[in-house]
Amino acid sequence: MHKLKIAVLFGGCSPEYNVSLQSAYSIITHLNNDKYEPVLIGITPTGEWFRFTGDPVKIKDNTWCNSQDCVRAIISPSREVQGVLEFDNGKIREIKLDAAMPVLHGKNGEDGTIQGLLELAGIPIVGCRTLSSALCMDKDRAHKLAYAAGVRVPRSFIIDDKKNWETVCEQAENIGYPLFVKPVRAGSSIGITKVLNRNDLATAVKLAFAYDDRIIIEENINGFEVSCAILGNDELIVGELGEIELKNGFFDYTEKYTPKSWTFHVPARIPAPKAEEIKNTAVKIYKALDCSGFARVDMFLTPMGEIVFNEVNTIPGFTIHSQYPRLLQAAGMTFEQVIDTAVGLAVGA
Repeated sequence: MHKLKIAVLFGGCSPEYNVSLQSAYSIITHLNNDKYEPVLIGITPTGEWFRFTGDPVKIKDNTWCNSQDCVRAIISPSREVQGVLEFDNGKIREIKLDAAMPVLHGKNGEDGTIQGLLELAGIPIVGCRTLSSALCMDKDRAHKLAYAAGVRVPRSFIIDDKKNWETVCEQAENIGYPLFVKPVRAGSSIGITKVLNRNDLATAVKLAFAYDDRIIIEENINGFEVSCAILGNDELIVGELGEIELKNGFFDYTEKYTPKSWTFHVPARIPAPKAEEIKNTAVKIYKALDCSGFARVDMFLTPMGEIVFNEVNTIPGFTIHSQYPRLLQAAGMTFEQVIDTAVGLAVGA
């Protein structure tokens, strides 16, 4: 049987580099080897590209980048190549790809940069394409499009380094404390602060500016977060809802990846009619933001039963313990089936 060559891109110039390694390891070790031949492309935190041919456990352990297992490689922008150029001992080898799956969380991977290169090269993408990736990564534009589709979003405003500080403080007072300060384009709650009063606002803004040149200051929504996994292009598979129960604080980077004070309930403890409404809202957001392949839509449910959009993760965590596969598993899909279906959507299988 002819195997399709599927590139799995991992690592990347992102604060979420280590998260990417864990997701990529899980995907690689659960890919259907009877149908697909993985071509592993690692990107270091400094932006060097390599073809990796070693044991996938080295990706998980972050020991993958070594002279025994790696040769320099890049995605060629040429549609004639439609794949990878590998540089080894002065020779250039072309590897034609049938599809590529970016597993690059956050900046320089989830934001449309890699997707744009793949589209330019004519390589089918496993997951969202360039426009939807860029839109979903931009919290401000994603909220505006969701609002235009009829979904409630938190009140917010944008600041850059030219914004008058007194004006910022006045606008923050209008929104009311507590509030959230976030980089506009970052993932995994990196650079986000829950601000309880004006005295802490400047520190939170400084932290957010370390990750982006645009910042969003956003209303705190009373309620709890619900997640919805969606898989598909035209015909969509919608997973069970997940509910994040926090004992204190907010769902920051530390809590997401070293959980200490939260519980993930699948299915969410929500009455069936409201759960169906939330799923329909997630589908509306998925379509409004031009998503394809797969994505996780995160929303809030207020004590009054209102659904408020939070964000869309176009490359959600993809370990066997991550929210996205768990939500689809609760709907009857195995981890292997989730990956196989996602790849199949890209290659037309």
